[in-house]
Amino acid sequence: MAKTYVEVLSGASSFLEAAGKEGYAIEYLFLARKHWDKTQWLLHMREEISPEDETVIEKDLASLMENIPPQYLLGYEYFFEHRFKVTEDTLIPRPETEELVALCLSLNDTEPKKVVDIGTGTGAIAISLKLKRPNWQVTAVDISAEALKVAEKNAADLKAEICFKQSDVLSAITEKQDIIISNPPYISQSEWDLMDESVRTYEPKTALFADNDGLAVYQKIAAESQALLQPNGMIFLEIGFQQGRKVQEIFSTVFPEKKVTVHQDMSGNDRMVVIS
Repeated sequence: MAKTYVEVLSGASSFLEAAGKEGYAIEYLFLARKHWDKTQWLLHMREEISPEDETVIEKDLASLMENIPPQYLLGYEYFFEHRFKVTEDTLIPRPETEELVALCLSLNDTEPKKVVDIGTGTGAIAISLKLKRPNWQVTAVDISAEALKVAEKNAADLKAEICFKQSDVLSAITEKQDIIISNPPYISQSEWDLMDESVRTYEPKTALFADNDGLAVYQKIAAESQALLQPNGMIFLEIGFQQGRKVQEIFSTVFPEKKVTVHQDMSGNDRMVVIS
């Protein structure tokens, strides 16, 4: 007997959940591949599924069972309403990082500023800032040449004029900056077992993990930004939810004259530190 779209996807979703995986991922993937929004899904869900679409679902189901993130299967993720190419050389941009960008924009008006984004990955932070503040001079740095290629492609596709440099933290930056922003690697090796299997297996380790209980890159940013931040400049950082106090201490020591504040994300977890 012929099967409908909803029957096949519901079965695939249940199969994933029985294996302890995210059941919704298969529907998310399929709708994205078909370019169907929720309305189109409601219109088509009870139709007979084509053999081609059933094959696509079977292949995606096998990939999801291997813990490959849906964003890597699609090759993109949305961030700040723009579509960004993602590959296994880049972290998948996340909603918490959108909150970092929004916080930076809310505390800075449209006056011209020099901005550097450390560990740019897909370029999501740098490009989103540039598109919202066209007169800002934005530089994006990453230690990974492969990640920079992806970021450059995203900037070209989204028509954002960004200066890209390969750099370990701020080593390639010579001019003083008004804003330094970063979502750096901040996971400690001790948290390995708490990570989702798909993150551990597929996302780039250099963009995730840091020495010294996940604080090593913050220490490096603090030390190097001392000579590169304008006197009235600001630093915006994403942090792990248990790192607020420690990151605050690192930057209060290096910038005793500045205010160092911890901000929460939408879930109420410590997620951002602002040095102003």
